[in-house]
Amino acid sequence: MPKLDLNTIEPRIGSDYPAPFDAPCKIRSGLRLSDAGGLTQFGANLITLPPDAWSSQRHHHSAEDEIVCILSGHPTLYEDGEGIPLSPGDVTVHPMGDGIGHHMKNETEADVTFLVIGGRNPETDHAVYPDIDLDLPANGTAKRVYQRKGGAVYEGG
Repeated sequence: MPKLDLNTIEPRIGSDYPAPFDAPCKIRSGLRLSDAGGLTQFGANLITLPPDAWSSQRHHHSAEDEIVCILSGHPTLYEDGEGIPLSPGDVTVHPMGDGIGHHMKNETEADVTFLVIGGRNPETDHAVYPDIDLDLPANGTAKRVYQRKGGAVYEGG
């Protein structure tokens, strides 16, 4: 199965963030390309952001690299400061362990589409969300649980 039929892949709408942190991402759509192709070493997702959607909450990873290639539209990349306008063909890289939170917002009136490829190390990765009361610590398994930064399990949404 070297060629994927994108029309047969069930889109994933929204995010798995607990409420209220899921709100900016509720209308994003993603195709899990690596899952559809049976790949296990890395994740590859084709994401569509309608106007006003966010790619994610601003975050960084301890044990997962990410690379993003903009295919269409003009999102804005937010890191630890001002927004950086992006265009089709632009590529952003987010090395694991750099501590630089990142995410994109579609602040235009047209859809944005991008390919994101990243590591798959949930057993050892700790994702940090510096703007909100949320952490996703590694727990030695693929099933991680969002927590409040103080350590309590998040019981929202």
